[in-house]
Amino acid sequence: MQATQLSASDLNNPGVSWGAVLAGAAAAAALSFILLILGVGLGLSSVSPWSFNATAIGVSTIAWLAFMQLAASGIGGYMAGRLRVKWSSIHTDEVHFRDTAHGLLAWAVATLITVAVLAGGTRAVLSGAIDAGSGVAAAVSPAAAAGAKAGEGGGSVNPLDYFSDMLLRAAPAAATGTPAMANPGVTLADQRVEIGKIVATGLSTGSLAADDRAYLGQVVASRTGLTQAEAEARVDAVYGRAAKAAADAKAKAQQAADTARKAGAHTALWMFVALLLGAFVASLAATFGGRQRDHERVLRHVTI
Repeated sequence: MQATQLSASDLNNPGVSWGAVLAGAAAAAALSFILLILGVGLGLSSVSPWSFNATAIGVSTIAWLAFMQLAASGIGGYMAGRLRVKWSSIHTDEVHFRDTAHGLLAWAVATLITVAVLAGGTRAVLSGAIDAGSGVAAAVSPAAAAGAKAGEGGGSVNPLDYFSDMLLRAAPAAATGTPAMANPGVTLADQRVEIGKIVATGLSTGSLAADDRAYLGQVVASRTGLTQAEAEARVDAVYGRAAKAAADAKAKAQQAADTARKAGAHTALWMFVALLLGAFVASLAATFGGRQRDHERVLRHVTI
């Protein structure tokens, strides 16, 4: 195999024409953004390819995302190869490799620009599981958060007021009269706040303490006229309903988190395929553009 002798200028010239790479990347990023807006306007994508959605992307979104990468990466790679500096006395294999590298670099820079301009698209795609996980954590103990709000006072609505009202309902026999009240100095609002905190603590720990149960029975008995045994039976019934409501909320949050996780994985997988396709097309288009640039002939005007 005959070696190719390189001139001094070829040895001193850099192997990467960054001007051509940046030009191709700018063109690819701009075209990608334009096609994204066009796809949303035409309704070809139900969700933005750069933002997370709890529903897995559909066929139209996948097709449009692939077309975006084909068009934008192809144009960017072609410009990077066509605008690069011509290398003379360089082996054909080396020229092919450099053109491929130019297309790949143009695609990489364009992808980074697009992600940065579109306000952190990478985090938006992968944040589904993170956001859903935080939602599950908040739903594990909804009563605890409600109990904290109960201590703030004012006119804020406490979700546990419903269960507090159930506990403080007057007995049927005492509904026509005035129920006995053990401590007249304690207002109904204060007792609701206290009951809310006790129930919230029981829901967060998983069970209602025996002393808390007895105390709630005393409060209910003093407000409703029920006997201690009847009041404690009402406490058990209402606490069971509150625990079931909290468990249902947690189950729904976990189901939503699982759906979001699957949708995020589905979206990330197809975006990976589309971006990989874009990298290949950009590299191939750069070799095509570089080959055209090297074989371009200068036409001379002949004056007769």
